[in-house]
Amino acid sequence: MIKKVISAIITLAVGIAVIIDGCIMLFKNSSSSNNLIKSSTSKSNSTRVVSSVNNSSSKKTLKDGTYTGKSTKTEWGDVQVVMTVSSGKITVINVVKHPTEGKSAQINANAIPIYKREALAAQNSQINQVSGATETYKGFTGSLQNAIIKAKNSK
Repeated sequence: MIKKVISAIITLAVGIAVIIDGCIMLFKNSSSSNNLIKSSTSKSNSTRVVSSVNNSSSKKTLKDGTYTGKSTKTEWGDVQVVMTVSSGKITVINVVKHPTEGKSAQINANAIPIYKREALAAQNSQINQVSGATETYKGFTGSLQNAIIKAKNSK
């Protein structure tokens, strides 16, 4: 009888914890989406979403050259990118360091080309995350953002 009561209490506690966690995630996601600003372009009837944080620094243009982002530590290993800027646009992104052991090799072989393609299209580090490649995403975007900052602040 005591085991059943203890099991019921534990089950109830876990259920409450799951509900609280779900609420926290819901409010966390809605508050982060409030940081986005929607602006529409008058010439083309398209709408684009830009980060208000990056919008203030995007007024600086990228100086032509090659910039190495800082090596960004992740749970599975460091990630580092080298970015080339030509005519004020990011033209090449090379990942010079990334985890290559075990499952990371397969994940990175799939995710890195997608991250590179999206960053080149977006011309910034605000890209979509590939499912299963969270650590690579953190490292790639962190290192790329550092390289972009270097290109903007270069004289």
